[in-house]
Amino acid sequence: MTSEHPTITRFRDAHARLGGAGEIRVLPESAHTAALAAEALGCEVGAIANSLLFDDGGTPVLILTSGAHRVDTRATAARIGAGRLDRAAPDFVRAHTGQVIGGVSPIGHPTPVPTYIDPWLRKYDVVWAAAGHPAAVFSTSYEELVAMTGATPVDVDDAQGDD
Repeated sequence: MTSEHPTITRFRDAHARLGGAGEIRVLPESAHTAALAAEALGCEVGAIANSLLFDDGGTPVLILTSGAHRVDTRATAARIGAGRLDRAAPDFVRAHTGQVIGGVSPIGHPTPVPTYIDPWLRKYDVVWAAAGHPAAVFSTSYEELVAMTGATPVDVDDAQGDD
């Protein structure tokens, strides 16, 4: 048996503990962007759930967004009642998730992180997200992601409106 990266092992443990039913797949190459992951998996880029960590004045905020969207940080901060959502520095990401940018999973962090989810992901029967490492992904559904993370739905793209 080949040794697995420790962040993938921690993810597998969290996934099992939370009752995750999807497949965990380690890709031959890094899939650190939604486009690379979609290409490797043969799915639409919108079916990739990006786990993006933001810094709200020292408090981490995790946003799970469709690979088809960019997070409008101003609009999203207003919708969730955050002061300001800044792109998190690599050290901040590692400190709060135990993972690196490009491999941040929605689960398995050292301590709970407030999490929000893009409702656009409901469009897909199967959603893929990072599994703790840039080359690891797992299949899930919108409903399972909400159940495992406790995420609150929020529109993240200003074009989606405030409905």
